[in-house]
Amino acid sequence: MGQIIQPLSVDNFSRIVILTGAGISVASGLPTFRGEGGIYTEDVEWISDGNNLPGSLPDVWRFYGGRRAQFSEAKPNAGHIAIAELQRRRGPEAVTVVTQNVDGLHQRAGCIDVIELHGSLSKTRCTNVDCKSAPFDDWSVYDTPPPCPVCASPLRPAITLFNEMLSAEADWKSKRSLRDVDLFIAIGTSGMVWPAANFVRSAQYVGARTVYVNKEEAPLENSLFEEEFIGAAEEILPILLR
Repeated sequence: MGQIIQPLSVDNFSRIVILTGAGISVASGLPTFRGEGGIYTEDVEWISDGNNLPGSLPDVWRFYGGRRAQFSEAKPNAGHIAIAELQRRRGPEAVTVVTQNVDGLHQRAGCIDVIELHGSLSKTRCTNVDCKSAPFDDWSVYDTPPPCPVCASPLRPAITLFNEMLSAEADWKSKRSLRDVDLFIAIGTSGMVWPAANFVRSAQYVGARTVYVNKEEAPLENSLFEEEFIGAAEEILPILLR
């Protein structure tokens, strides 16, 4: 790290919101989508686009089923652990964790009440919006879309693909957390995917201190952060959040 990193004196803030993206999980062996070493290809972009359902569902299962095996073996790194320790010290009322990731590593590090904007790859749900079945824990890898045990419609991973709406609960909880935030930290995300891209504006509007942590500088389109720390989250966060 070329910068001199100083703690943020996080105990001086009463409402902290931490937004994380794929960059925080790189040190756990999970690649980003478009970043350096990312998984992006035209095929992956097609699979990850909700507009291509239901025709893409077999490919969704083949692709994300393989990622399930990878995610299930991943371990939280020092960045996840630093956030969990902060939340444990201050309490979930003072520290809200919002993530764009579907890997569950914040929970495995010890965070509670994590707002998962894009769902969780460790859960499966029915494709039938009228079905009464709830998403359920599931690390299984399927060769073909399995049937729902309640209505027999195809099941799908309980994640939000591109061009799909966020769950109403995740959307409401994330927006509520920004109403009275006084410290907003974005970690490992370019801040270009909506609606999370607008979070820094919401935090700035209510007067929060805004901090950006990533291996790359914030894009010009999202340069509203007061402070930027460029480097690996697993190296920077244990210092910033202590």
